[in-house]
Amino acid sequence: MAVEVFLVGGSVRDKLLDRPSEDNDWVVVGSTPAELLAEGYQQVGKDFPVFLHPETKEEYALARTEKKQGQGYQGFECYFAPDVTLEQDLMRRDLTINAIAQKHDGELVDPYHGISDIKNKILRHVSPAFVEDPLRVLRVARFAARYHTLGFTIAPETFALMQELAHSGEIELLSGERLWKETVRALSEPSPHIYFQVLHDCNALNCFFPELEKLWGIPNPEEWHPEIDTGIHTMMVLEQAAKLSDSTEVRFAALCHDLGKGLTPKEEWPSHRGHEKSGVPLIEAACKRLRIPKKYQQLAQIASEYHLHLHRIFEMDATAIVTLMENTGAYRHPHVFEQFILACEADFRGRTGFENKDYPQRHFLLSALEVSAPVSAQAFIKKGFQGKAIGEQIKKERIAKVQESTSVNNKKS
Repeated sequence: MAVEVFLVGGSVRDKLLDRPSEDNDWVVVGSTPAELLAEGYQQVGKDFPVFLHPETKEEYALARTEKKQGQGYQGFECYFAPDVTLEQDLMRRDLTINAIAQKHDGELVDPYHGISDIKNKILRHVSPAFVEDPLRVLRVARFAARYHTLGFTIAPETFALMQELAHSGEIELLSGERLWKETVRALSEPSPHIYFQVLHDCNALNCFFPELEKLWGIPNPEEWHPEIDTGIHTMMVLEQAAKLSDSTEVRFAALCHDLGKGLTPKEEWPSHRGHEKSGVPLIEAACKRLRIPKKYQQLAQIASEYHLHLHRIFEMDATAIVTLMENTGAYRHPHVFEQFILACEADFRGRTGFENKDYPQRHFLLSALEVSAPVSAQAFIKKGFQGKAIGEQIKKERIAKVQESTSVNNKKS
């Protein structure tokens, strides 16, 4: 059997969508690991027959089939041999748009009609084997988030299989690392809110992020939230965060800012007194369960606890403003503080009718930070202050700087 090499997967799909592609992936039909190693390829890992090209370092995988043997993401038996065909290899893939191959002469091989689905903007599973991998529920949701602006929708029969997987309990068997890896990739997509909305709609979100799932159906005061529903509001906030920042940390903080509302007793609805602080331990629990890096957790907890403070910044005096900046780490980590402000702005705009309104709090607080941050300990040490007194003098001076700046700005306005 002659050896054949095909370009496959995302690079082929993205060319058809006229979108940039970062990597090329290749599948090799009719060869063996020994033959590739003899040609200078480097094997990657032990689970799958994947090799790095000796010059380009691009990935070349032997054509393979996969058979479900157990539960979860790793419960598969992999078979690779020269007799595995290209069509068999493509059949194991998740979506038809990812199951298109290209020959060296440019001819496309499309046994599962992915080109048609690209033209019709449909995300459709390749085969019934879709249900063998629970991670595919999250992957389809992520592709929905990526291509939402292009008009792509999930095929009804594929959505039904996603619901089946959600009800099977297999998603809960996935490791926190795998769930977070897919989720943080979704947070970087153009429409990350679609990822979480899709998972909510197919009942999969509760399998790994129950703190977020709980928000749907919880009302907010209509005066401040014309959209009323907290789940809907959260999706609107994430949508605004994606417009304001490419940072996945900012987007995650926006996603988690109202988790505390899920703990409000029904008899207190639609008021949510104290939800800011009650959300902090919920974020910690979710981050621990999903193995989410500390930088995400810390920003999300700051946004949860202090977002209402920023909304009300014009009601606060200079002392309260400096205290807020201290509590949110503005002087130690100004970049994180700027991210916090963006998450708060997303919260403000993530409401029906507020999407395009100005958020003057951002400029006001950044100006306060600019005038007060340069205050340092050196001047007070030279004056003979020691220990705790140095910090007290620094804060006093910062308050004076903010007070002066606020007075000047008020006169200008």
